[in-house]
Amino acid sequence: MAAEADAGTGAGTGTGLLAGADGGAGAAAPAARAKAPARDTVRRGPVVAALMLGMALAALDGTIVATAVPQIVGDLGGFSAFSWLFSGYLLAVTVTLPVYGKLSDTFGRKPVLIAGIILFLLGSTLCAGAWNMASLIAFRIVQGLGGGALQGTIQTIAADLYPLDERPKIVSKISTVWAVSAVAGPAVGGLLTAYADWRWIFLINLPVGAVALWLIARHLVEPLRERDRRPRIDWPGALAVFLTGTLLLTALVQGGVAWPWLSAPSLGLFAAAAAGAAATVLIERRAAEPIIPGWVWRRRTIAAVNLALGALGLLMIAPTVFLPTYAQSVLGLGPIAAGFVLSAMTLSWPVSAAWSNRVYTRIGFRNTAIIGIGTGMLVLLSFPLLIPYPGEAWQPTLVMFLLGAALGIFQLPLIVGVQSTVPWAERGTTTASVLFCRQVGQSLGAALFGALANAVLASRLGGSEDLDSVARTLADGASQDHLRRAVATAVDYVYIGAAGAAALALLVLVFLAPRRFPVLGDRD
Repeated sequence: MAAEADAGTGAGTGTGLLAGADGGAGAAAPAARAKAPARDTVRRGPVVAALMLGMALAALDGTIVATAVPQIVGDLGGFSAFSWLFSGYLLAVTVTLPVYGKLSDTFGRKPVLIAGIILFLLGSTLCAGAWNMASLIAFRIVQGLGGGALQGTIQTIAADLYPLDERPKIVSKISTVWAVSAVAGPAVGGLLTAYADWRWIFLINLPVGAVALWLIARHLVEPLRERDRRPRIDWPGALAVFLTGTLLLTALVQGGVAWPWLSAPSLGLFAAAAAGAAATVLIERRAAEPIIPGWVWRRRTIAAVNLALGALGLLMIAPTVFLPTYAQSVLGLGPIAAGFVLSAMTLSWPVSAAWSNRVYTRIGFRNTAIIGIGTGMLVLLSFPLLIPYPGEAWQPTLVMFLLGAALGIFQLPLIVGVQSTVPWAERGTTTASVLFCRQVGQSLGAALFGALANAVLASRLGGSEDLDSVARTLADGASQDHLRRAVATAVDYVYIGAAGAAALALLVLVFLAPRRFPVLGDRD
């Protein structure tokens, strides 16, 4: 693994970003840029602060909005459609990730990130002025269109700013933002809805985004890149990716909820998504500058990481979606206490991620990730096998703490490793493909595990019960022990399924990923 470690040490950021205080600093001649690493070390602090603020916009969004749903529904109505406040946002983020990744490689990270922040803030302002549920959902989609630029571009800039041996520092800082948001989001949302108005959960984004926007515009300077020809944008490919992703995610999100899985709407959407995928492949093969280039899947390292992180998105549904229901319905905890059970994972994740470079610099990216996902699989299996019914709150909390530590060691080496195998001009596309696969994995996991949990409940209770209806019955004060046992069994099966997803990721790394990632020096 010495080759991987040595590739990043002392190489600087000669072709990456310069965090200068004035516009001319980063656009100097090659000789001047050779001195950039020393300046970058001193002045990249404001850029890192901007990245963390920008990521906080996306990280806080979901947790704050979730706490305000009762007030929003009470004011605007539309209870039957409120789930689209989250589904619409997630859909918009996911389908735009590949587009923003390609645009950042073509035109640079700075204009894409600035446009994304502005679009997110515009969506936040519109959400605060929504007059009914339909308008709020539409404006949430506008927010998501900006959120796609935030998530992908921020992680790409982080890789540009730091050489390989220092990259875990910035990635762990970004992970810390998600950890803090998981704890602070519900508290902030609860305070705003209790003592102000639910519209402030969107307006609070404006000052945070404004500071991030100013820091990016003032301090982020990209090097000049000479082009032999005018860049061409693959708009037909972008539209095809957007439409195909929208059809697929809508089918996954609404299937089994708004309509049965084998109904005409579900089958029609899946058929349309398949046709869209075929059309996308044809369009991208003919495009001069495709949105999703073929090399994303032809290169063994990138393809393996995409599949492994897709499996990560799949398994993450177990703790993030089903654990809060388990904590409230089975353990009898309140919403805030249930959130703290889940937050144990988000607290240990950035710590282990920051520590992982001590491992992968010695044994390699692949082997480190194998250790992480192998441990995570065992931790997931411990939930149904070792926690007794009904259990104590500290038991799932400990499981989540260990799971976060394992997944931090798994995810970060893969992201850092795959970003280090491509040059600057391909890094945005590569990062976006990884995040896109993880997001699709999450949508697929929500559909699969939701169907699994409902099937187990129906089998245990001898009817057509689903998890949501049983959880509402228990929340209303019902004390039937058989309902609690049924929920516990359903969540146990979900965790077994999540362990299966971890096993899938493990197999991908063992049999598809190269033993050593072909790392480029930071100047390449």
